[in-house]
Amino acid sequence: MPSRFPSWMHRKLPSGGKMASTVATLQQYGLNTICRSALCPNQGECLACGTATFLILGDRCTRSCTFCAVAKGAPLPPDPGEPEKLAQAVAALKLRHVVITSVTRDDLPDGGAGHFAAVLSALHRTVPAATTEVLTPDFCGQEQAIDTVIAGRPDVYNHNVETVGRLYAIVRPQASYRRSLDLLKHVKEKAPGIYTKSGLMVGLGEEFDEAMAVLQDLRAAGCDCLTIGQYLQPSPQHLPVARFVTPEEFALYKEDALKLGFIHVESGPFVRSSYRAHDLWNDALPAGERTNQPPHA
Repeated sequence: MPSRFPSWMHRKLPSGGKMASTVATLQQYGLNTICRSALCPNQGECLACGTATFLILGDRCTRSCTFCAVAKGAPLPPDPGEPEKLAQAVAALKLRHVVITSVTRDDLPDGGAGHFAAVLSALHRTVPAATTEVLTPDFCGQEQAIDTVIAGRPDVYNHNVETVGRLYAIVRPQASYRRSLDLLKHVKEKAPGIYTKSGLMVGLGEEFDEAMAVLQDLRAAGCDCLTIGQYLQPSPQHLPVARFVTPEEFALYKEDALKLGFIHVESGPFVRSSYRAHDLWNDALPAGERTNQPPHA
């Protein structure tokens, strides 16, 4: 395990901007964010810019992935008022692109899919000009649950593979590499107009060729967009970092991913699933229509 952070893993923490008002709005509506729950290294940057990635269905996860800082344990019942509160917060923050994720809720018959749909419905009613992106769990492979989320009409459907298949037993013991690929494939086949997206962590012990094989599998599943970032150990109780991937390697991943046909790729040490999520639209739209904003902004 590396004993020190390399030079490229050091950066100045942002402050000021809209951070205080963003945090106040989130607290006003009693909302959780994955930024805080997962100890995201970009949360200061995003909060200062007036945005955040919403975490629905509580802050307790029913799975025990060994890379993730989100709290584990028995969750509370879903809050029926959360969809409306989230939509009101989005309106107050004036967000143009909204990213919603959740803890994994294997305790619920539909895995929380209906709650995702309710959140999307509330957003469509309250902020119809905003584009929406969901980052869902695998719903234990239930296609009916996936279809429920699709019916909510997200603009982007994200589901992370997280790591190479060989490491799943260690990193994601209650998940399945093939199940995650099948979810992405199902979304693209069921709703080809929805952009599909996935994320990969590196530095967990994978080989470069193994990671490239994941990218090929994702493209075979019809995945449009990709994020690749450095795994960081949230605490001594989580998996250690096997190595720190260099910026040059991240640039090579991006180059190769674009050659494979991904529409949009974010690849770098601090990249996370929703990092610069709105930039997808600049790569997806024809050159003459690019505005640095989502298409409905």
